[in-house]
Parts: sequence; C-alpha cells; structure tokens
Amino acid sequence: MLTQSTFDHADKADKTTPMRPAIAHIHLKNLLHNYQLLRQHAEQAQVMAVVKADAYGHGLKCIAQALQQAGCEHFAVTDACEGAQLRNHLGEKANITLLSGLFDSSEVKICEHKNLTPVITEEKHIQWLSEHKFTRQVWLKVDTGMQRLGAVNPKKIIQLCYQHHIALAGIMSHLACADTPEHPLNLIQADAFYQLHQRIAAHLPASLLNSAGLIALPQHKYDMIRPGIALYGAEPIPHEPMGLKPVMQLSGQVMQIRDIEQGSTLSYGASFTADKAMTVALISLGYGDGLPRALSNQGYAEFQGQHLPIVGRICMDYCLLDITEHDVTINDTVTFWGESLSPNTVADLIDTIPYTLMTGVNQRVHRIAIHPKTQADGASE
Repeated sequence: MLTQSTFDHADKADKTTPMRPAIAHIHLKNLLHNYQLLRQHAEQAQVMAVVKADAYGHGLKCIAQALQQAGCEHFAVTDACEGAQLRNHLGEKANITLLSGLFDSSEVKICEHKNLTPVITEEKHIQWLSEHKFTRQVWLKVDTGMQRLGAVNPKKIIQLCYQHHIALAGIMSHLACADTPEHPLNLIQADAFYQLHQRIAAHLPASLLNSAGLIALPQHKYDMIRPGIALYGAEPIPHEPMGLKPVMQLSGQVMQIRDIEQGSTLSYGASFTADKAMTVALISLGYGDGLPRALSNQGYAEFQGQHLPIVGRICMDYCLLDITEHDVTINDTVTFWGESLSPNTVADLIDTIPYTLMTGVNQRVHRIAIHPKTQADGASE
C-alpha cells in the first residue's frame, strides 16, 4: 500500500493555492528498487548517488532523503550551491562530492563550512584551497579521453596536495561512450585510467564507472561507482536492460473534449489536418511544463494501456490528443512517460535522451511523492 505527499519548490504558491493538474508523480518504491539493483551490480564497490540538477528533475530533497534512509552514504551534485542545499537536507553524516569542483575561490569557504568534497582539476584549485586553509577532502579528476574536465598533469596536482596538506578522497575519471559498449574508446579510457592509477595514485580509492559503465565495463568497478540516470529508472543501455523501473510519471488532465470535422486544422501553424471526423482532448500539459515540443504530431500519451496520439503542435500550457477510438472523459489523467511508457521509448521518438526529458520538467509541475507504507503504518510495502 502506498501513501503520497506533495512537495514543491520554494518559490511556488502557498499550499492554499489550487494545484494545476500538471503532475510528476515520484515513485519512491521504484527508486529504492533501482538503488538496490545498482548496489548488487556494484558488488564490493560503494555507490555515490548522483543527484545533481534537482535529482534529474525529480526533487533533490525527496530523492536524497529516500536514498539516505535506504543506506546510501555518498552523494554527488554539481557545485557548492547544490552541495550546500543537499547538506541542509541530509545532515552531517552524508558524504557530498561536487563534480564540477570550484568555480572561484569564494566557494572554498562554502565547502569548508558545509563539509563538501570538491573535485579538483587545476593547480589554481590548490592555491584557492591553501589560501582559505581548507581542511576537508578533495577528489582528483583526470581526463582519460573525453576531453572535457580533468587534470592535465595529475601527478603534479597530487604532489601539490601533499605539500599543502590537502587530503585526497580518491581519483576519478569519466567515460565518454559507455552507453555504446562496443565503442573502442571505452577500453582505451579504462586502460588509461588503470595505468594512471597504478602509476601515480595506487594508494588512493578510484572511481570510473557511471550508470552505463556498469554494463559496458563491469570489471572496472574499483572502489566507487557513480550512477545517475539508472537511479531514476531509465535504462542506460536499452538493448541490455538492467530491470530498472521509472521513478517519474509525468501526467496531465483532460480539460476539454471536442468533436472535430474532417478538414479542420489543429493548434499553432495548422500543422495537423483531420483526414476524417475525430474527437480530441485538450490536456493540461505543454512545453512550458517540460513536454518536448518535438513530440508534436509524433508522440503519444498513455491511458489505461492505450496510446493516444498527440495531434497538432504542443503549446506552452496544453497539448491535444486524438481520442476518437477511446473512452476518455473530462478530468481523466493521461501519462506521457512513466512505468507504462518508459522515458527511453519517448526519448527515442524525438532522437534525444531520457536525461533531457527528466531535467526538462519545469518547476511549475507539481511533484507528488508516492511513498511505500511501512509496516508501522499498518500496511505492507
């Protein structure tokens, strides 16, 4: 049995304001299922849960606290701002890593005060940390072939850390093509990281794998894995499913139903013309909520196991569905992605990735957490 609670962002209307029926249900039972599955794949490695970008649009506080209660001790966000926010949600015991590290010297004070672990890549980071008498740990990130973020001379940075008495939590790198397991760069990066780790940092914990890396390079788990998208239930490699369950269910409500004559055009730009008499439903969800406009005339919503095609261009606040062959009434709820219509499937329709769907859900969409009831509540989960 389940319970639910509504949680919104700080700048939203007070609780007495009627709730617009654009809803993202956050299924915490599925989150915990995914987390336990990832722990099994991790084997002896620890799990660093990546909860950056408001937990991929799911709600930072809700997701992080649920993971912490399930035993997760390590979390990763982007920067000091996200890290400070997460610290306020999780208390002092959680280990919080900043994957983008430091943007300027002033963030060192935040890291010190909030006990945050920044990733470092530059010699100037050592200077900033030293100037502010930083006493916490740092991760060293090295570039092994992605050509994005990583130390050019990691050996020198390690030496500088020792000289300035800055403790190293470990060494990490990031994979560029893990979602394509057969790509040769995967083995090139894995070998480069192994050689570098053995040569200059064998005494330090190591971390290489993201969600897809667990499938592509399972022999390179090292001491810490850093799953992100898999936590939220999108399969990192769809043709090699792990058995994940989508955590977010994005839904809208039927506001109006109307009959359309053959030859009528629908929505902006008249991009859809009815080739026969049809019935359409107006839905309380649009691109201003995070429903991709690219789904216009090619996406669909799910209702009671049936697919309802999106017709006409998606508007900022609304979209239209063809319900001609379906028994849909006003106030019914339709789903645009979730457990019955996976984010992987929706993303494939418009040549994008599930990340963009989840992180694109606007703050005006109400998140409603669906909690498994505990036995103490008088019901089984």
